[in-house]
Amino acid sequence: MQSWQIQEAKSHFSAVVDLAITQGVQLVTRRGNTVAVIMSVKDYEQMSGKKSNLMAVLMNASKGEALTIERSDDPVRDIDTCDAQHQRFR
Repeated sequence: MQSWQIQEAKSHFSAVVDLAITQGVQLVTRRGNTVAVIMSVKDYEQMSGKKSNLMAVLMNASKGEALTIERSDDPVRDIDTCDAQHQRFR
């Protein structure tokens, strides 16, 4: 995170925003105290949990271990199905 004095941030605002987009959060100070944060919309939405959709969740999911799925050997139960064309049970 880079820190900017408020006057410097005001005079270089476009550059500060560009850095927030490409390098992450930018801090703004007044009299030595951090008073504001400038961040990209992407970082804000991720932090605040807004605009979450399935694709975003999947794209940002951790790339953990491979998932191994095993099917049960139990037999499938028989069910009666209706033949819609002849209206009878098979």
